[in-house]
Amino acid sequence: MPVITKDTGIIEAVQKYPQIIEIFQAYGLGCIGCMAAHFETIGQGAGAHGIDVDALIADLNECISQPK
Repeated sequence: MPVITKDTGIIEAVQKYPQIIEIFQAYGLGCIGCMAAHFETIGQGAGAHGIDVDALIADLNECISQPK
């Protein structure tokens, strides 16, 4: 079961899992510096940029499942 979903807040996810910033960057999402990130979900942010939400979520969850 995924820990991060399309309904997870962007800032909430990054604060809990800072290692996912590089995944956002790889997808061309500069979400962290965007004011919308404070109230948008990952699904909303990805959708606004035309990004495959399911692929992004899969990569985010894969990243946080890796040992540090």
